[in-house]
Amino acid sequence: MTTSKPRLLEQVRERIRLKHYSIRTEQSYIGWIRRFIIFQGKRHPASMGAAEVTQFLTHLAVAAGVAPSTQNQAKAALLFLYKEVLETELPWLDEIVTAKSSQRLPVVLTKDEVQRLLRSTSGTNGLILRLLYGTGMRIMECLRLRVKDIEFMRSEIIIREGKGGEDRVTMLPQTLVAPLREHISRVQLLHQRDLAEGFGETWLPYALARKYPNANKEWGWQYVFPSKHRSADPRSGAIRRHHADEKAIQRAMKQATRDTLINKPATPHTLRHSFATHLLQAGYDIRTVQELLGHKDVGTTMIYTHVLNRGGQGVVSPLDQALRPSD
Repeated sequence: MTTSKPRLLEQVRERIRLKHYSIRTEQSYIGWIRRFIIFQGKRHPASMGAAEVTQFLTHLAVAAGVAPSTQNQAKAALLFLYKEVLETELPWLDEIVTAKSSQRLPVVLTKDEVQRLLRSTSGTNGLILRLLYGTGMRIMECLRLRVKDIEFMRSEIIIREGKGGEDRVTMLPQTLVAPLREHISRVQLLHQRDLAEGFGETWLPYALARKYPNANKEWGWQYVFPSKHRSADPRSGAIRRHHADEKAIQRAMKQATRDTLINKPATPHTLRHSFATHLLQAGYDIRTVQELLGHKDVGTTMIYTHVLNRGGQGVVSPLDQALRPSD
């Protein structure tokens, strides 16, 4: 009896999981490969090559107007398909029209707007939003925090595998020490109840799960902000309590901007932008801010100098100079 070969997308999933890529990468790659196949009239990728890949990626830039990062993500997915699944090396894709990069200033809230917004929030969502502003973390860095990474004695938070896979350290605001301790105490009770009911496991990256096979039930490895409900792991089927959903934080932020009549397109990430800008306003060195944000290049951090009061350079408008009272 012969077994049929798995369908292409199933082969892609198997290869991604074999290489221990994240579930988000899996979803993204599958999505782009599916779009590529549909764009090319549902032809099998094995019958196509560099010319069709170039055509699709150019279409994304020219017709779809995607951002450079989006085009690069699609390119990575297709290169993975051909190299890892179809075992075909594509020649260098020289003729792709690359998406145009545009320099956009980040949305930044004033200190008064931040205070108004945070005062209008409460509960776990309010605590998370305060942490985003008080530490400069990205939303997923915050939601993926483990209990062991909160250093109360040193007033530090260790961010593991942030963007780019790097670890870094940021401050733990003193005003959040007490509410965070109270929150973690409630989470511990929840974990103890899960254990008593025969659950209590948390997800660990493959290498850690293999190195520490019993760590997934230990208190220190639990998420600081766990989901309210247990759910089945989409890959293994194991029943676990994952971290909280970022969509709930996004909704809380949107509601807070409405309640406080802040007429800016502010998202949770806006609090990170505001963190950086307000530190520079306070006179902190840009290299210090760079390290806290986890930017590899100080040029990325430099964008915040352009949204400071007076354009970041301390320049006084010639109109203001002309209208100054004469000496």
